[in-house]
Amino acid sequence: MQEVAKKQIGILRGGVGEHYESSLRKGGDILSYIFENLSYKYKIFDILIDKEGIWHINGVSIMPADLVHKIDLVWDTTYPSSSILFDNFSIPNIGVSSFSHALENSKEMLREHMAQIGVSMPRSIILPVYQKDFDGPRERYSIKKAKEVFEKFSAPWVVKSFMSNSNMGIHLAKTFNELVTAIEDGVKHETSILVEEFISGKIASLHSVPDFRGQDFYIFPPVNVFGNFSAQEKEELINLTKSLHSHFSVKHYLKLNFVLNKRGKIYLLDFESTPNLKSFSHFSQACESVGAEMHHVVEHILEQV
Repeated sequence: MQEVAKKQIGILRGGVGEHYESSLRKGGDILSYIFENLSYKYKIFDILIDKEGIWHINGVSIMPADLVHKIDLVWDTTYPSSSILFDNFSIPNIGVSSFSHALENSKEMLREHMAQIGVSMPRSIILPVYQKDFDGPRERYSIKKAKEVFEKFSAPWVVKSFMSNSNMGIHLAKTFNELVTAIEDGVKHETSILVEEFISGKIASLHSVPDFRGQDFYIFPPVNVFGNFSAQEKEELINLTKSLHSHFSVKHYLKLNFVLNKRGKIYLLDFESTPNLKSFSHFSQACESVGAEMHHVVEHILEQV
């Protein structure tokens, strides 16, 4: 029996700019997952754009135009402009639009846009990286910035440093002194800092995949949530997820993180357009809850392009 030719899938990661490390990690996770779970159907190529803008495929430098003869499909984790290049070469690609990329990477832009369509988000303030000439004495900086936050909205606060590992540098501050300490930690890491209003309530994350199981937007039901949701609350979350998936113009995958306060008001925390394919991730649990293997959903995403 003649062996069926495998589809050639390129995973594009890296790129010039501030999201290099994040793209490197996301692309690496996708590459590893497809290799480990779908290698019977796809041949995987690691396409890297280094910090100097040089393209490589499986470690060998290459001109982007040469991908036409090597790749059937590209999963792009770099930046939206790459999709224009692939479109010019008629290479099918998975990526995000400039619009959704900008919203995903800018809380202020996301918040402003959500306000225009009536979706609430926690209040926040971004503190840029400390600069001595602009911000004054170092020993007074954290107190000065804490006062600015305190005047804008009251405790408790979530304080996040913009580090490559998004799970590090996160603090919950309940008092003014704790806020000062949390800001000080961000200053020590020499990063920008996001201080966000902490909304007490029930947490839910919903995943959406277009054209899965015969639905325009298949919404995986809330799983592993913090709090019990009524049937009406679940319906409201699902309807809002469908609306935002369409609004963000996300073509392949969307994860939305929400919190419902004690009065049942829904706040959007943030969103992600690349699935977490790690074992025991929230996405894997969502797939399992509806009797789907995660690699079936990944295969669906790849085959829809």
